[in-house]
Amino acid sequence: MRLSFLGAVGEVTGSRYLFEVAETRFFLECGMFQGRDAHTRNRVALKKSGEMPDFVILSHAHIDHSGLLPRLTAEGFRGPIYATPATCELLQVMLPDSAHLQEREAEYLEKRKDHGPVLPPLYTQADVRVCLSQLVPHEYGQAFDPAPGVRCTFHDAGHILGSAIVTLQLTEAGQTKTVVFSGDLGQPGHPVVRDPERITEADVLLLESTYGDRTHKNFVQTLDEFAFALNDVLRSRRGNVVIPAFAVGRTQDILQIILRLYHEHRLPAMDIYVDSPMANAVTRITMNHPELYDCDATGLARWLREGQGGPRLHFSETVEASMAVAQIRSGAVIISASGMCEGGRIRRHLAENLGRPECAVVFTGFQAMGTLGRRLVDGVRSVRLFGETCPVRARIFTIGGLSAHADQPALLKWTDGFTRAPTNTWIVHGEPLGAQALAAALQLRGWPVAVPSAGHSVVL
Repeated sequence: MRLSFLGAVGEVTGSRYLFEVAETRFFLECGMFQGRDAHTRNRVALKKSGEMPDFVILSHAHIDHSGLLPRLTAEGFRGPIYATPATCELLQVMLPDSAHLQEREAEYLEKRKDHGPVLPPLYTQADVRVCLSQLVPHEYGQAFDPAPGVRCTFHDAGHILGSAIVTLQLTEAGQTKTVVFSGDLGQPGHPVVRDPERITEADVLLLESTYGDRTHKNFVQTLDEFAFALNDVLRSRRGNVVIPAFAVGRTQDILQIILRLYHEHRLPAMDIYVDSPMANAVTRITMNHPELYDCDATGLARWLREGQGGPRLHFSETVEASMAVAQIRSGAVIISASGMCEGGRIRRHLAENLGRPECAVVFTGFQAMGTLGRRLVDGVRSVRLFGETCPVRARIFTIGGLSAHADQPALLKWTDGFTRAPTNTWIVHGEPLGAQALAAALQLRGWPVAVPSAGHSVVL
């Protein structure tokens, strides 16, 4: 048995791990790289993997975990892709959107005279349609055997709708190893979804470390900060609040937070604009899965169904509607993708609002190195948008307590569920500081822990 670390090693994007068990090869995750050099890395990533995998197992729908699946299909992969039912539904929205963005970018570059040769899109809508036909759903707790010697079970990871911890029982030459992949673990008490399930046994653990070096503010503090940011702009400054948000998970969390604060009479009347067709579709999918909600989300959903009021909520579908929202000068809370400001409609809203001191940009999620969102969080004074320099005069808020990723205390508490330390624990899906900090904390507990490098391969 062999495990190779092909992505999300020393970083939080491009998640992908190759397992080789007897005659079987399969990917755990097939994510897209984001940030610096992403275009080049995504084009060559799969070529470094050797032969095609027999199948893919997917923990959840975020693009940094799923975004290269259509590229894999375009290069000839025709095997099954296993995921939870909610993840399969979300991919029906997310992957076509990803292809659309890439096709549009290729068209834009083709029109520019100063750019030189233009490469075709990473994949097309046709590739996505083939890819989606390969999805095979499995419920939480339902063990299945994708190949001889490979048994897989999904458990609720509490990160986004349908997110999974993946347990693998791998058998070769009469020896069985239990491998647990945490996926992206949610922070306990996170809005909408339930807390992560506890796992008790593992020979090998792959543990994410996105926030392995820090502690989130508690949820009460997070609510207070969110209420302050919105009231500061809507009541005092009378500008707009722009919230870059991932369409999957984060947008729905933010909506619930605003509804809760409004329900508690802590926010004024406002207009909320969800300006992302994908976020709109994902919100509808989320509403169709109340069985996956936690108790608080169930109560707020009941309050809305009973017609007890709420902020004025608008969903923008068309480009024309989005442009109209961008012209609003005050009183608007604009939630738009992408969450790291690397593409999509959020860039237009930033262009219209960043230069205005009466406005604010509220970041509620992790911003990877090299992204526009990270530069804004780090305090840059101007940015380039649509070929022009845009000064940053708006207030920038960072509310870390809304992260869908567990912080270090939550990660360590989750590992307390194991009856014994795994023989090997590999720290993945984290930038170097986060990964090393989490590794050190586990080593103090006597766990054998290592942080792999990209391309590293180990015999299990």
